[in-house]
Amino acid sequence: MHQAIKKITLFIIAAGLFLLHSGCGFYSHTGASIPPDAKTFSVSYITNTASIVAPTLSQTLTEKLKSKFINETQLKLTTGDGDIHFSGKIIDYKNAPVAVQSNNTNAVNRLTVSVEIIYENHKDEKKNFTQTFSNFVDYSADKNFSAIEADLIIQVTDIMVQDIFNKAFINW
Repeated sequence: MHQAIKKITLFIIAAGLFLLHSGCGFYSHTGASIPPDAKTFSVSYITNTASIVAPTLSQTLTEKLKSKFINETQLKLTTGDGDIHFSGKIIDYKNAPVAVQSNNTNAVNRLTVSVEIIYENHKDEKKNFTQTFSNFVDYSADKNFSAIEADLIIQVTDIMVQDIFNKAFINW
């Protein structure tokens, strides 16, 4: 019995190592596929061109992008143009009601943010893209938007950063 467990364990380790090193790119613990010769990444400041400008949105989104790639890939952040480069702009920021109750009062509001991201992969230019990502978070209409806006921005940018990461490195 003990010998069988050893064999199974060795098989699992060998299979894991094979999967880790197989294919055409580097695979991180997140399932990300990154060209093996890519070593650095850079993120330009995400500018805000929306008609409504939330003061913290650009900085929050830019820093979250950097943190995501630092924490979930082997790539190193560089201030110049990295092997992989992200840039973009916030193109829409709106807060609107989405659910009206039977007495014609608003029950739920939605904060929606749209951003255009340019992804440049200098190691594999076939992977380059320009895409608009749009996400939202709903909140109770009885909440004061100004009081919770910063938290809503964090929530919506978390979703956006995951979507950008998936598009760039997981090909979702």
